[in-house]
Amino acid sequence: MSLDPALEALKADARMTMRAERAAIEARDAPLKLIEHFPIGLARLSPVAGYWPVGGEIDGRPLLAALAKAGCVVALPRMETRAGPARFLIWSAADALTADAFGVPSPPTGSAETRPVLVLTPLLAFDRAGGRLGQGGGHYDRILAEYRRQGAVAVGLAYAQQEMRHVPTGPYDAPLDWVITPNEAIRCGPGEGL
Repeated sequence: MSLDPALEALKADARMTMRAERAAIEARDAPLKLIEHFPIGLARLSPVAGYWPVGGEIDGRPLLAALAKAGCVVALPRMETRAGPARFLIWSAADALTADAFGVPSPPTGSAETRPVLVLTPLLAFDRAGGRLGQGGGHYDRILAEYRRQGAVAVGLAYAQQEMRHVPTGPYDAPLDWVITPNEAIRCGPGEGL
């Protein structure tokens, strides 16, 4: 979170606008279209961290299933407390899930932990420079900062309608390397060589 009140006001306005925008989107076959546009180079990275979709986020579970079928180890985050940090626990579609500190379905506490090299990230808005607007808690900014130090690639999953010309960001906002939408794959940063 930024200490700049003007930046926080811009983010709050953008969140309100983009939540309304996202709520109006009809998902249809969008989750399957993510698979069509997912770059082969990214699909070779494993382990991959996904997320359980909440609040209108695009559903990346079909993509996770395709990556698992291709041999990737798949993990989901588990927040033991609302302050974090997130732990990425190995998951397969056959595994039972339990609610984490936010009530989000997650692998049980005793599941094996992993360090992902590919982090699929939910968002409210993105721009083509890799700017990402999240829910405002900073959880994914901290996750991306930690795993990036070890070479992980950050990939936002979004509907095309979630694109903004410029996402308001501050020094603690972690950028994305790629954004995958049902329409295209967008290279944003250091992950460009894949």
